[in-house]
Amino acid sequence: MKTIGLIGGMSWESSSVYYRDLNQGVEQRLGGLSSAKVVMSSVDFAEVTALQEQEDWESVAEILAEAARSVERAGADFLMLCTTTFHRVAEQVEAAIDIPLLHLADVVAAACKEHRIESVALIGTTFAMSRTFFTDRIASHGLEVVVPAADRHDELNTIIYDELVHGKVTDASRRKVTKLIEELWDQGPDGVILGCTELELLVKQSDVEVPLFPCTSLHVAAALDRALA
Repeated sequence: MKTIGLIGGMSWESSSVYYRDLNQGVEQRLGGLSSAKVVMSSVDFAEVTALQEQEDWESVAEILAEAARSVERAGADFLMLCTTTFHRVAEQVEAAIDIPLLHLADVVAAACKEHRIESVALIGTTFAMSRTFFTDRIASHGLEVVVPAADRHDELNTIIYDELVHGKVTDASRRKVTKLIEELWDQGPDGVILGCTELELLVKQSDVEVPLFPCTSLHVAAALDRALA
């Protein structure tokens, strides 16, 4: 079994889902007392978020690159960033290490293509929806990617940062997000990417008819495939 390297803390709720699902996945695949071989470096969410808001991506990249180097030194065979938003500096992080980075956008795009999806919508943080670093990477695989109108971004951002990152899951927010997903489906996309780990705490496939592509679940499955190959 290969050792999985994680950079977490963005948020810790997201990181806990990664850790839990990786271990449950190994147990399900191998049985018995089997668990995942994991090395994690967890950063301060407040620090990197403040730098993000200042557009100081050089400092964000260095923080995450140092975390990646520490994970590599600890014996990880490949690296995962437990975040969508901070994939903004994924290339700089990957350049700082000698182990491969399992890029979330590549994993999600592969899942969409496997399901013969040609057009997909992305919901997530305002930053992930309003910038193109993530959608362009998905589109590079031959997919059309759309995002909600700008006037819907604040609503999603509030649900993520004021509720979900603190572990608060409400029916009212679930109704808002499922309504948005249905509206996006009516606009033509064949599926919707849950582009933030915390959204997977709120919305499940059973809540909507449109095919969902949950980033974290797909990322974990791809990591398990690689670790157990």
